[in-house]
Amino acid sequence: MRVRATVLRGIAAAGIAVTMAVTGMGTANASPAIALVTTNPVNYTPNINQGAVFKMAEANGMLYAGGSFTTVTAAAGTTPQGTFTRNKIVAFNPANGNISTAFAPVFNGDVWAIVASGTSLYVGGNFSTVNGVARRALVKIDAVSGMVDTAFNAKLTNNVSEAAIVGGRLIVSGIFAKKIAALNLTTGADTGFIAVPVTGSVASNAGPVEVYRFAVNPAGTRLVAVGNFTTVGGASHARVFMLNLDTTPATVNGWRYAPSGQMCAAASLPDYMRDVDFSPDGSYFVTVSTGFVPQTGQIGTALCDATARFETGVPAPTRPTWINYTGGDTLHSVAVTNAAVYVQGHQRWLDNPQGRDSAGPGAVSRPGIGAIDPAGGKALAWNPTKDRGVGGKDLLVTASGLWVGSDTAHIGHETRMRVALLPVP
Repeated sequence: MRVRATVLRGIAAAGIAVTMAVTGMGTANASPAIALVTTNPVNYTPNINQGAVFKMAEANGMLYAGGSFTTVTAAAGTTPQGTFTRNKIVAFNPANGNISTAFAPVFNGDVWAIVASGTSLYVGGNFSTVNGVARRALVKIDAVSGMVDTAFNAKLTNNVSEAAIVGGRLIVSGIFAKKIAALNLTTGADTGFIAVPVTGSVASNAGPVEVYRFAVNPAGTRLVAVGNFTTVGGASHARVFMLNLDTTPATVNGWRYAPSGQMCAAASLPDYMRDVDFSPDGSYFVTVSTGFVPQTGQIGTALCDATARFETGVPAPTRPTWINYTGGDTLHSVAVTNAAVYVQGHQRWLDNPQGRDSAGPGAVSRPGIGAIDPAGGKALAWNPTKDRGVGGKDLLVTASGLWVGSDTAHIGHETRMRVALLPVP
């Protein structure tokens, strides 16, 4: 279907359109709708006492949260009571907050990725041992006992920051040699399904070449990844690329956003893409970023401290369907539902294209967390408020609502340390 972007609102002072909506497209979703969640967090989530939560997953009647913490304290009224040592990962009942006493694996480094398959968990991060067993960056453990499955050994050389199971394969990404790979679920061996060279750094000070985060559409046919790279499969794809997962092996999709090669105003933050998520029907995806504000003349195209929507089926967009700027504050995580595009970071505002560490014309206060209209791209009235911190790095949508993993202690004007559930009304 042909798509035509129509300027609706959010015209910047310079006359540049920064909020657009798609016409000629339906809005039906293949996945069940989830209503806009409440701004009042539940009272039973455990308190994670230090560090941060980087990733969450729900499976086997448990909510698993991984990150950089070492102790967790049970919420009042849950069972058992007390403070428990939990080295980088904890499991608790998402319906009542009861912490699992059986699940207490010991990671010697931070956890960044968690994905479940049956009664097993695949966990990625920057660790080198789990329960004393040597496993660099990726391990398979029992979801109940936390014991290491020694038959699985991917033998990676560097960190894993994202993981997903698609088509019977474990897809992982990070800083390791291939940057993105598809592994055998039983052995950890590389299946060869993804054999796409990812190379080139966006700047000399951008750090290692890396596929930092990725998202897969609900059909399992497309993958969009963000990180620090300039070339993918021999073609120019700076910071963002798309793979076809419905071919064997996977191939690089022709989707390309040329302005993603632009630098933002902060030369110290050249690796600025932070997260991506697909809509429930897979027709579009949304990215979030850091980088400070756009350089002169690039408002509306530059993905700098912004949330941006792209249509999956539009191969060479010249600008996002819509883009919503914070005005100079980092966004770290995004989750897309039918009702809202939820974003989290250390932002102070949304709807702020003219801001420069300030509230420009039209800016709305949304500290730490916010919600954006998926169609029009403007901030919704939803505003629980949250401590800003460095910025929370994971949002997880389940049937219960929106799980918020972060590095801070307050959300919705309540103390909820580093993990919170904003429930469906």
